[in-house]
Amino acid sequence: MSDIILKGRVHKFGSNINTDEIIAARYLNSSDPAVLAQYCMKDKDPEFIKKVQPGDIIVAGNNFGCGSSREHAPMVIKAAGISAVIAISFARIFFRNSINIALPIFESQSAVEEAENADEIEINLSQGKIRNLTKESIYSVPPFPEFMRKLVNAGGLMQYINKPKPDDAVKVVKK
Repeated sequence: MSDIILKGRVHKFGSNINTDEIIAARYLNSSDPAVLAQYCMKDKDPEFIKKVQPGDIIVAGNNFGCGSSREHAPMVIKAAGISAVIAISFARIFFRNSINIALPIFESQSAVEEAENADEIEINLSQGKIRNLTKESIYSVPPFPEFMRKLVNAGGLMQYINKPKPDDAVKVVKK
């Protein structure tokens, strides 16, 4: 499987960003990710969605995604065009929900501490390398295992499960 490289500008947030700050419950009157994306991080930065470009990266402190087990949180981040989240640590349920929808997330205290808004970051999932191109720094993180890279390529767990596999072909047996 070939390398997956993500590249984008940093949008930096602090610690304890909870799921209600990522997407407030008052906006959950739709299940359409594109509709909900316009409210991503609105309570933390009302201009966030206007600043995001496809591929950009959220960088945050400790306990990112804490609070409720709202599955909408990683979904709206991805729908807003964010390609990955780098934090010092993640809430457990947010971590799992992110993997399920193929939102790459990474824990790196050094990358978080040194990154600033608008820095350009490049992430190589298979090598486990985060490069801050602006600061000319490289940080090592555990590489994504092949099965997780397959989930990312497929677009998430459900898409991966529902994708026809070579072994899924119908075999005709002659009698």
